[in-house]
Amino acid sequence: MGAERLHAYGATAGLLGDLLLGDPRRGHPVAVFGRAAAAVERVLWRDHRGWGTLHTLVCAGGATALGALAVRAVRHSPAASLALTASATWAVLGGTSLIREARAVGRALESGDVDAARARLPHLCGRDPQALDAEGIARAVVESVAENTSDAVVGALVWGAVAGVPGLLGFRAVNTLDAMVGHRSVRHLRFGWASARLDDLAGAPGARLTAVLAAAAGPDPRGAVRAWRADAHRHPSPNAGPVEASFAGALGVRLGGTLSYGGRVEHRPVLNGAGRAVRVGDIERAARLSRRVGWLALGVCAGVRLACAGGRRAGAPRTKGRTS
Repeated sequence: MGAERLHAYGATAGLLGDLLLGDPRRGHPVAVFGRAAAAVERVLWRDHRGWGTLHTLVCAGGATALGALAVRAVRHSPAASLALTASATWAVLGGTSLIREARAVGRALESGDVDAARARLPHLCGRDPQALDAEGIARAVVESVAENTSDAVVGALVWGAVAGVPGLLGFRAVNTLDAMVGHRSVRHLRFGWASARLDDLAGAPGARLTAVLAAAAGPDPRGAVRAWRADAHRHPSPNAGPVEASFAGALGVRLGGTLSYGGRVEHRPVLNGAGRAVRVGDIERAARLSRRVGWLALGVCAGVRLACAGGRRAGAPRTKGRTS
């Protein structure tokens, strides 16, 4: 079996594993990486971009190199290669946990327990929940589902298709580093610069594919494209903008506006201003759209990888038999 087919089957098994099992409750590989990255930060931290760049290279480069070594170790065993791809895909995807947490907040809101919804919201995003009413919480959940569909599912599948297991691990490492040090706190304003910029670059292909698939799979494709074209560039994040705008247009809702992070108030542009305010029921609609986008992304990524492999084989020169 060719390497491309092994990857396609392994990625499918990994996505199914995430669907059936979700994240491991203990010893999650991403959590292990986070602890290691924090330890490296304690050694390297300086209020300087250069030291932050070194931190990014050590952590993200180490995760990518570990993936390459693992691939090399199992290269002679198709079964082991398949298992490695499946386990790596399962480890880096977070779609099921994302949907589970979104639905938990939705259930609390549907029952009228806004306090419980506020308590659960930090599992999804870094908003200040105490400043939000039920509508604001629902909007925050829909925005988080949209953005994390790209970060926790589609982006990883894209880089897995491009670079196999090293791509999977490297993308998740970069995304995790951005969450840890890429935000603009006083401590990480310079030190986290490299992680934030690398995450923008690594996340760009997955974000655009997510936006395209959300438009294709959503109930209002034209609305998704219209909102993407009109509003995505106004978002402060070059990757969250297309994704959130496409989800907003596809679902017919308004996203963006005033929000609060860590006591800091931000006034973000409204995405899809022609839409209505987010309702509690839109959380489930966003969750279902996220699932569809994830499966479509798997099909696209596996199909492109197989097609490229077929093209390389078709273009390879044929060796002539020896004549006597």
